[in-house]
Amino acid sequence: MQLGLIGNTLSHSFSKTYFEEKFKKLELPSHSYSLFELDDISDFTELLKKNPEIKGLNVTIPYKEAIIPFLDELDEEAKEIGAVNTIKISIKDGKQYLKGYNTDVFGFRNSIKPFLLNTHERALILGTGGASKAIDYVLKNLRIQTLFVSRNPIEGQISYTDINEYVMKYHKLIVNCTPLGTAPNVAEKPNIPYKLINDSHTLMDLVYNPEKTEFMKLGKAEGAVVLNGLSMLQQQADRAWEIFNA
Repeated sequence: MQLGLIGNTLSHSFSKTYFEEKFKKLELPSHSYSLFELDDISDFTELLKKNPEIKGLNVTIPYKEAIIPFLDELDEEAKEIGAVNTIKISIKDGKQYLKGYNTDVFGFRNSIKPFLLNTHERALILGTGGASKAIDYVLKNLRIQTLFVSRNPIEGQISYTDINEYVMKYHKLIVNCTPLGTAPNVAEKPNIPYKLINDSHTLMDLVYNPEKTEFMKLGKAEGAVVLNGLSMLQQQADRAWEIFNA
């Protein structure tokens, strides 16, 4: 089975190592996993032509939304969310048939639930890309109100400069869905007022490399519970593996 990952910058990807270790553990020497960096999503069609043996793909930044027009079908969750991170490729009527899924939902739900408290009635979601849509979907299904923070907010969202004492007081859960702080740019962080964080806050960073981001370090220094995206990543990858093999 040939699997792979599409995205824009993949040099620090977790997926290749994770799946190759899985193949080794399960004694699957004929399985392989490749990284396919695409300068533009329009290169996707050519990728499939050159690699007709691919049976499944993971999708990462910045193509989780842009990939949708290239797919033949979406499962119900991916359709509702409007973002895809897993593609199963099969053959129908002699042609490749691509179905999109969102396993970020499975990964995030399982990762965040052990840390949720009754005080987590509202959450700030930092960023508005494809990953943030899955986080919003999960939190709303857990009956947690969400507020998106964006550098270019639209109606119903706020900007980073709008995050004041009132916002921080009433949003005890903060999820970073931006790539800020990802290696090698480890000094970067979302521009939020960290001094307004306290021990009633929980911060989750979807970034997993490095293990402790600047966002997490500053939150922990103020007493918050912090966690990174590694558990979510592992669980969404395991769910993708199930889909590839279904």
